[in-house]
Amino acid sequence: MTTLAAGDCILVLNAGSSSLKFSRFRSRDDDLELVVRGEVETLEGRGHLTVHDAAGTSLAERDLREAQSLAWLDDELAGEGVVAVGHRVVHGGTTFTQPVRVDDHVAAELERLIPLAPLHQPQNLAPIRAIRTVRPELAQVVCFDTAFHRAHPLLADLYALPWRYHEAGIRRYGFHGLSYEYIAATLPHVAPEVAGGRVVVAHLGNGASLCAMRAGRSVDSTMGFSALDGIPMGTRPGAVDPGVILHLLRQEQRSADALEHLLYHECGLLGLSGVSSDMRELLASPEPRARLAVDYFVQRVAREMGALTAVMNGVDGIVFTAGIGEHAAPVRARIVEASAWLGVTLDQDANARHGPRISTHDSRVSAWVMPTNEELMIARHTVACLGGRR
Repeated sequence: MTTLAAGDCILVLNAGSSSLKFSRFRSRDDDLELVVRGEVETLEGRGHLTVHDAAGTSLAERDLREAQSLAWLDDELAGEGVVAVGHRVVHGGTTFTQPVRVDDHVAAELERLIPLAPLHQPQNLAPIRAIRTVRPELAQVVCFDTAFHRAHPLLADLYALPWRYHEAGIRRYGFHGLSYEYIAATLPHVAPEVAGGRVVVAHLGNGASLCAMRAGRSVDSTMGFSALDGIPMGTRPGAVDPGVILHLLRQEQRSADALEHLLYHECGLLGLSGVSSDMRELLASPEPRARLAVDYFVQRVAREMGALTAVMNGVDGIVFTAGIGEHAAPVRARIVEASAWLGVTLDQDANARHGPRISTHDSRVSAWVMPTNEELMIARHTVACLGGRR
């Protein structure tokens, strides 16, 4: 089995519908060091490449023709001793409960899971296929956003549907697992007093969810069968009465494709506000509907935080992460204040500084701000799948 030597590099790819984010990590002693980070954004057949070093200094920025949009990948694969590639894959279904090295069997199983995440999975798999074609000898490891939640008790994964649907894979999977796994691994160093207890983690970004963790393990999550469920997001609605979908099908005669586009791209903060899906713009906007969208977001997050607390019979700590969670101090403040009944008291000054602890020291439940790092989590998994370091 391949093992990592000092100086070897891991390339991490996170492919979305219109962008491909990448990071390169170098093996250093017992740790991984970020070397470069970048993104290729694709729009209307053209690409735009940006690359930064670990300090954030720009190393490259240029437009790419359509034919060049993946050509840069050859340079990345050939450069600086890249020995393996780690990928984020949204859905592992019931088959994959941990990261795994790609072979013919795994590749075929990943293709089979496309219907569970038709908007995400094809984009996740495209660079895997491309690398298997141009560099078949290069080790590839896939890491799943659903895997961290596979330890859920059965009750947390069920829908009250006929049992045959559960057996067919229609169940609550949960997502953002790589982010939650990173937080769980980091909590003992940042907040050891709550790491072994009951924690609600709020991954609040353009995609958003909450996770209930006990002793660093997921026991429930607000997302379910798809990444549409739970709390409102940038352009996704969160929980919606299924009767609304039936109404749209019957009264507006919407097609499945039209409904899919509506639910993934026209709802959430954008749909409510009519202004933007970006929380920063909503907080700065004087428009009443922008304020309404923020109010709704806060109310739903606080509501789900209470629900997950009930699942765990109490809570010891709350963690905010991802774009909104890490940077939107006013939103954090309002969520904490709405959750005061749980026993958490906000430290206004600490919150304005973005923590890491944003609750007062006499607060029975502590609240924290912790940056997430899905790419590092993927790199660590890739090293483990290669057999570690030598």
